[in-house]
Amino acid sequence: MTALVTGATGFVGSAVVRTLLAQGEQVRAVVRPTSDRRNLRGLDVEVYIGDLQDRKSLDHALRGCESLFHVAADYRLWAPNPEAMYKTNVDGTRALMLAAAEAGLGRIVYTSSVATLGLHPDGTPADEATPVTIEGMIGHYKRSKYLAEEEVRRLVTKGVPAVIVNPSTPVGPRDVKPTPTGRLIRDAVAGRMPAYVDTGLNIVHVEDVAQGHWLAFRLGRVGERYILGGENLTLREILEEIARLSGQRPPRLRLPHGVVLPIAYLAEAWAKLTGNEPLATVDGVRLARKHMYFTSAKAVTELGYRPRPARDALSDAVTWFQQTA
Repeated sequence: MTALVTGATGFVGSAVVRTLLAQGEQVRAVVRPTSDRRNLRGLDVEVYIGDLQDRKSLDHALRGCESLFHVAADYRLWAPNPEAMYKTNVDGTRALMLAAAEAGLGRIVYTSSVATLGLHPDGTPADEATPVTIEGMIGHYKRSKYLAEEEVRRLVTKGVPAVIVNPSTPVGPRDVKPTPTGRLIRDAVAGRMPAYVDTGLNIVHVEDVAQGHWLAFRLGRVGERYILGGENLTLREILEEIARLSGQRPPRLRLPHGVVLPIAYLAEAWAKLTGNEPLATVDGVRLARKHMYFTSAKAVTELGYRPRPARDALSDAVTWFQQTA
């Protein structure tokens, strides 16, 4: 089987590529001309230059493929031009799904996010059926991913053979960009996290997320979505574990959200002037008001998904950031 992978140079995408290669599959990667290809170095992968905004390049890359893993996304909590995020995440996803259907691909795995799911007010873990609306989506990233997933679900009713996976918060090696969570880990390893806010995340090893993609490809039901998560931890617990692993002191100062929010507004205003990414974002602070806890019970039961403990994921992430500092 030849599988096309979008986002193959990225954090999750490159882990999916490695998993597919380990299963003996042939892998073709769609890569933008400006992409950092370090995560593909040394891998037996066909590289096709393309872009989600270029339909001809997608048609060319899909020719001869039997399956598609659409992992690519514009993942930022702050963007000077949010329209670009919608063009990639929504319009690009629609174009790729239609191109794959026209090419006759038999199986598609679409990488969504737990950002598209609802949350329980009491902080208990949410699942795939927890209700949510577009009005509950905080920020352009969440809204764009919500709309993209809705588009995939609509196309499934038209015959597009897609299975949806919703990773939680992946951590681990090769977070070269890095992701927002990767920046948090990198800064904590360097001792640049003197304080924290009261929030919670579901931490999962990026390689377990990649394995979940493979399981969804083999065993997932078309049109269904599967949370690929790990362990629910407070941010304080996460930072304490990183401190233990890296030999740093864990932060003791808990900042109220009301104090951090004005700082985020100032950081974004400065970012607009300088063009540099802000140290804190308004959307990030708003998201942090809730504990983003999830359960992967459906993936465990239907797919045989088995994530490792969060401390193992954090350990691999810390080691990688230390080695690449």
